[in-house]
Amino acid sequence: MDAVLFRRYCLAVKEPVIPIWLMIFLKVGLGPLFLLVYWAMEEDTIESPLVCRLTQLVTPVVEGFACELVELQFRREGSGWVLRLVIDKESGIGIDDCSRISREVAHLFEVEDPIEQAYSLEVSSPGLDRPLKRERDFLRCKGKKAKVVVRESIDGLNQFIGLIEEVTQESVTLRTEHGMIEIPFIRMKKARLVIDF
Repeated sequence: MDAVLFRRYCLAVKEPVIPIWLMIFLKVGLGPLFLLVYWAMEEDTIESPLVCRLTQLVTPVVEGFACELVELQFRREGSGWVLRLVIDKESGIGIDDCSRISREVAHLFEVEDPIEQAYSLEVSSPGLDRPLKRERDFLRCKGKKAKVVVRESIDGLNQFIGLIEEVTQESVTLRTEHGMIEIPFIRMKKARLVIDF
């Protein structure tokens, strides 16, 4: 399987296979020369085993407060490692929601101890331009304006802005200024709501 097909497979199955080491064999002189090539997807597409485990631990806590876990990020930033939880609910998120969930998650992690290094825990609302990651995110926002960035260009374009018209298990259809465009989930790099002021 060549590198392009392997990358497409990884994007399609959404398995945490990053980093991916590809081995290329080059024949030089009497024997082969082994060259290791490192390839990684964009940071926002990486879902490591640790992030999956943290999501499994945190989701019941968040849902216990009648909220939804929109996004979980664990990344190194200027001040060190940050575990960021983005939560939401129908009536909106307040400071009390964030502080209660923060306390519960901190208590859970003291018991479970899933993270080896020191980190800061941040809990916040998604804001007006919330990220759209799953089918249900797009369904909830049907009729609203979204910006979708794709991995490989579609009709020569890498990003689309338009109203969310239709959502299926495989794709989202946007009404853009260029007409209707169907974007498969596996080709999306990132998507967010667009707020017009």
